[in-house]
Formats: sequence, C-alpha cells, structure tokens
Amino acid sequence: MTEPVARGRLDKWLWHARFFKTRSLAARVIADGQVRVNGARVTKPAQTICAGDRLTFPTGSRIRVIEVVGLLDRRGPAPEAQAAYIDESPKPVPRVGPRPTGRDRRRLDADRDLSDM
Repeated sequence: MTEPVARGRLDKWLWHARFFKTRSLAARVIADGQVRVNGARVTKPAQTICAGDRLTFPTGSRIRVIEVVGLLDRRGPAPEAQAAYIDESPKPVPRVGPRPTGRDRRRLDADRDLSDM
C-alpha cells in the first residue's frame, strides 16, 4: 500500500517556517487573499498544503515564491525551518545609490515644500 500524503495547515506552516512572527499574522495575510497556493488565491487559514506545493505571498516589501519540501511539527530553530522549503523568490533590487543622510533628507523636504507652493 502507498503511504498517505502528509498534509498540514497553511497558517501553521508559514509560522513554523518563520515567515511571520505570529500565527495570527499569517492567518490575517491569508484571510486578506494575499497568499496563492499553486497559483490559486487562498482565503482560508486552514487550507491544507503538502510537500510539492508552491506558495506565493508578500513579506515586507518583497514577494516570496516558496516550494514546500516538508511539513514542520513545531517552530524550531531557523536552520530546521529553512530545510522545509526551497526559496525561488526573485532577488531584491539593489539600492542604486548610497542611503541619504539627515542633511540630504532635510534638503529634499525643503525642495518638496517649495514645489507645493
């Protein structure tokens, strides 16, 4: 006989894999319709996932594309969590120039205030 495929809840897996700080935050992102499983939009935190599923969701200013390799039983250390997925996300766009200093920001704000008049 074949073994049954292991399945788990999407919100728990995102929290166990350390993509979100709390399970409720993961559930909120899912309920808002910002997560896709295998290209289909998901709105239920209890959506079941299994190994081989492809997840697409936003974290911060990035869009993450993840392939689930295995399910996790707990929120363990980071290396254990990273072993449960393959990150296929596009690389973040590097900053073009150096970060502006406080003096640069004040000048930009002053220029913006003058242009509003």
